[in-house]
Amino acid sequence: MAVTGPCYCTREDVKTALDIKESARVNAQVDRALAGARDSVETFTHRSFYPLTATRVFDWPNYQRAVPWRLWLNQYEAISVSALSSGGKVITAGQFFLEPANEGPPFTRIDLDRSTSAAWTSGATPQHSISVTGVFGYRADTAPAGALAAAMTDTTGTAVTVTSGAGTGAGSSVLVDSERMLVTERAMTDTTVAFTALSASAADNVITVPDGTKFAAGELLAADSERMLLTDVTGNQLTVKRAWDGTVLTVHTSGTLFAARALTVVRGALGTTAATHATAAPVALHVNPGLVWELSVAEAINFFLQETSGYARTVGSGDNIRQVSGAGLADLRARCLSAFGRKNRQRTI
Repeated sequence: MAVTGPCYCTREDVKTALDIKESARVNAQVDRALAGARDSVETFTHRSFYPLTATRVFDWPNYQRAVPWRLWLNQYEAISVSALSSGGKVITAGQFFLEPANEGPPFTRIDLDRSTSAAWTSGATPQHSISVTGVFGYRADTAPAGALAAAMTDTTGTAVTVTSGAGTGAGSSVLVDSERMLVTERAMTDTTVAFTALSASAADNVITVPDGTKFAAGELLAADSERMLLTDVTGNQLTVKRAWDGTVLTVHTSGTLFAARALTVVRGALGTTAATHATAAPVALHVNPGLVWELSVAEAINFFLQETSGYARTVGSGDNIRQVSGAGLADLRARCLSAFGRKNRQRTI
């Protein structure tokens, strides 16, 4: 099983937390845990946290028992609106407000500007008379994630090479120009950067390179068969944690560094359209709220360990032995619910 759909943490986040090594079997297990964690977070908070470009339709709002200038978006929280129409008539950007204006996104309603002539109208029927096109979800916060190392000259290729692998992993959502892509795999690629010799000692953890600006803290590096976690960049010196990802300390005399910058992606994801992109086009990583990320990692770890133990993990001993139910997550769940939870409202018939 590969990562499917956007996740709120990455495969690498979970493996780092558990300090487990790379293998196809473990990756499949972690991917199942990522999907379970995402479903748990969304069910728990009653909302999704990734941006989705889409068109939503609504009935004439008087059936919502609202004031006549207000349309409640209900579960379809908006980040931005690019097109709005009612009864087949276009309502321009200057004729409506996204609310709450001082707090959003997410925006929970659309109010018509009462100083204009705009009105919610219906056509032959009030059903589906209002159409809203835009980006829906909680937020669309991003962080820089390097740039494309090579141009993407078609709209079907799924191999992407970036200039920095820090923070990006299986389960990530990245934005290049206006196209969103979902990362399903991450692999090593040759940086062509030569490095200084290293002994087979964990204390020998500083690599000197010709240009330190080509690397970023948090990247996964490899020299020969040994993987290393890049923890700091000072000038042209890279501080690493040796024998990472279950690999073994090895003597390295010469060669070039590899880095986890080769991505396999799903193109045109989350309602966007696949397009071509030039070399050095900036790559932006979608960033989830901190508590959502923390809870996702914790839920995924719990799923992974439960599956590994056949759902028979226990704590305590003797008369106090009991099954682990994930109760240690209670405080984190409560804080995430308090910060981001929505009420699961249902309308009366």
